[in-house]
Amino acid sequence: MMQFERLLRDMDGVAVPSLYPLNRCKTIHLVRHAQGLHNVDGDKNYKAYLSPEYFDAPVTQLGWLQIENLHKHVHNSGLFKRIDLVIASPLLRTLQTAVGVFGGGDYVDRMDIVPLMVANAGNSERGAISSLNSPPIIAVELCREHLGVHPCDKRRSISDYQFLFPAVDFSLIESDEDVLWKANVRETNEEVAARGLKFMNWLWTRKEKEIAIVTHRGFLNHTLNAFGNDCHPFVKKEICKHFANCELRSMVIIDRSMTGSDSSSTNYPGKIPSALDLPADIAERSHEKEDADTNSVDR
Repeated sequence: MMQFERLLRDMDGVAVPSLYPLNRCKTIHLVRHAQGLHNVDGDKNYKAYLSPEYFDAPVTQLGWLQIENLHKHVHNSGLFKRIDLVIASPLLRTLQTAVGVFGGGDYVDRMDIVPLMVANAGNSERGAISSLNSPPIIAVELCREHLGVHPCDKRRSISDYQFLFPAVDFSLIESDEDVLWKANVRETNEEVAARGLKFMNWLWTRKEKEIAIVTHRGFLNHTLNAFGNDCHPFVKKEICKHFANCELRSMVIIDRSMTGSDSSSTNYPGKIPSALDLPADIAERSHEKEDADTNSVDR
């Protein structure tokens, strides 16, 4: 068995594709928020991120155009119909991006439909956004931006967000006020990466198989840099390159540790109805025993 594994690795010096059960995989669609007000000055002068005027910065008008274009893309590509869940960082710019991209379009006042976003949320000058036919959207603290020091990364109270985004689920957030952000202490890059890995592990506790995540450049950068070390350098580079505003990138995560427990929804066990097939059954047991004996020798 070990010789066969070496053969797979070394055959003609070319790496062979990996094979993994589908039920041990999830597809994730990573989205960086649209242009925020803080990005306008901050991308030119990093010290601008220290300005209190950018507290929980909203999306700019250019950012809303970026959201509209990504909204069209997820519909035209068929992606919208496949997404089971949207996860958003609980900051104004990520919530605006999430509801704008994955929401149900313009809201029409109906007693049975709650809007994802009320009109003019965050002084956006935008109409209300409907939750009709949109996937569920939940807010999760684990995928927030680098915590501390920068006012643009401090969130407002959850009760404020609940008013602005009525159909978004904030039930996973324990504290109404922001107890994670510190005015004089900023997370280290290593702490952000560790939080990102914790978030990825948490994804395996979810039953959904195709998930969109709307988050931030720093969080994505430090989290993704922890992955791809077993890949070709070009693949590692593809995984880790920086995200543009409102960029969407799709990836697959694999459960190598048996953390997930979901059975496959497409596998079929065969032999239904079953019948007496004695010679075949004996042969199958014989092959299983041979494989077990071989494995024990290889180890």
